Amino acid sequence: MSNLSKAYLLGGGIGSLAAAAFMIRDGEFYGENIYILEAKPIMGGSLDGAGNPTDGYSLRGGRMLTTDNYECTWDLFKSIPSLTLPGKTVFDETIEFNEKHKSHAMARLVDSRRAKVPVSSMGFSMHDRQELLRLTEAGESELGNSCITDWLSPRFFETEFWYMWATTFAFQPWHSAVEFKRYLHRFMMEFSRIETLAGVKRTVYNQYDSFVRPLQSWLAEQNVHFYVDCQVTDLERHIATDKLVVTGIHYQQLGESKTIAVENGDLVFLQNGSMTDASSLGSMTSAPKQLTKQDCTSWQLWEKLAAENSGFGHPAVFNSSIAESCWESFTVTLKNPAFFDKMFEFSGNEAGIGGLVTFKDSNWLMSIVLAHQPHFIDQPADVQVFWGYALFPDRVGNFVPKPMDECNGAEILQELCGHLRFDLDTVASANCIPCRMPYVTSMFMPRLHTDRPIPIPHNSRNLAFISQFVEIPEDVVFTVEYSVRAAQMAVYEFLHIDKKIPPVTPHDKSLMVEFEALAKAFK
Repeated sequence: MSNLSKAYLLGGGIGSLAAAAFMIRDGEFYGENIYILEAKPIMGGSLDGAGNPTDGYSLRGGRMLTTDNYECTWDLFKSIPSLTLPGKTVFDETIEFNEKHKSHAMARLVDSRRAKVPVSSMGFSMHDRQELLRLTEAGESELGNSCITDWLSPRFFETEFWYMWATTFAFQPWHSAVEFKRYLHRFMMEFSRIETLAGVKRTVYNQYDSFVRPLQSWLAEQNVHFYVDCQVTDLERHIATDKLVVTGIHYQQLGESKTIAVENGDLVFLQNGSMTDASSLGSMTSAPKQLTKQDCTSWQLWEKLAAENSGFGHPAVFNSSIAESCWESFTVTLKNPAFFDKMFEFSGNEAGIGGLVTFKDSNWLMSIVLAHQPHFIDQPADVQVFWGYALFPDRVGNFVPKPMDECNGAEILQELCGHLRFDLDTVASANCIPCRMPYVTSMFMPRLHTDRPIPIPHNSRNLAFISQFVEIPEDVVFTVEYSVRAAQMAVYEFLHIDKKIPPVTPHDKSLMVEFEALAKAFK
């Protein structure tokens, strides 16, 4: 690769930020030759965290982390300096934090009587165990584009295991059997401790403050260029010796149409698709707008490319059924400790120690989690923030007579307090900001392995795909790790880097892990 070569990263999510870092760190690529174009006014993609104590904080989602599985992520963040601990890396900072705040949920499931559900047993019948074993042992070609419900009987979806596994990872019964199987194998270590979430690691703050900000700061020090409010609309391209070559990038910035000429030797990385596209925020008095495909910005370019190239995947498999990929989250900002105090009294967990609290009989299948405070770098000491979500926002609530996606923040708090049997005075000072995400589990939709492109398709010369919608054997989508791994794979291949990418750790091949999982299944 020439020292004059440039790299254009289309989309400012963690995949692009990671790709830029790997290019500089391992590929000796000049930072000033790297350009990141993002449609939003801020980098980070789905790893967001915004707001203030006056107007309320908001998070679209949270991410489960482990030190056992996130091999490429920690490989990256061992190189990125912490913004808050001089002389430490983001990895060091995270490890030290989790040594002080170990996860041990004591109220993982709560029933309609507000009673803690016993979760030492997974609730399996022998038939459930047989079906689950059959699914986990089936090859991906056999599973094909089948759904989880094609392999497991209706009773399975009433087990304690399903309620915990589904809400931890956001699975729905109609999702891909392949992805479900991959999760069972990739996180087999978590199977035996799913009721306490003991294997879960957390960042010090929300993942925008803890991951995106330090990574972007380091990239800025390397002179990487960041272009925000840039909507990429098309790529100039032609075929040379049976391979697609990108020669230009068309984009709009603040209403002005612009073009970048892609020269010979330059590289283009595209974040194809987005799980948070068309997301919308509500308020205490208004429900989020119910946006659709017409409001999307990130799928069109992938659709154009895929229509012309069979090796570029099939985006329609993932973005054609909002009803099956949508759920809604909410972020609550408090200026009174009453709610946190009552949750501690109820659950036995201090904030930051417990995991998800799932209301298993909730029509919405609502869960909340109280992170260690402060959850934002600028959060005042007298302010608390917590996050929650629901997998069935289209269903009528138990305490509010309408679907969640028609509810404002005040109504969501009413539903939550109903499940907890808390007086509404407990959240009298609260500001609840709901967020509807129509494509948030679109990467879980049933698919064939050919429906996602590999990071660098065989019929591409200078275009790579880095996102949740690429095909990586054995790894699991809906994780930071997946985007980072895709970025590392693409960068190493393009730059011919003679360094081994951290492999997917085969914990599922460990006799001890297998034994503990088996013992748990029969408990």
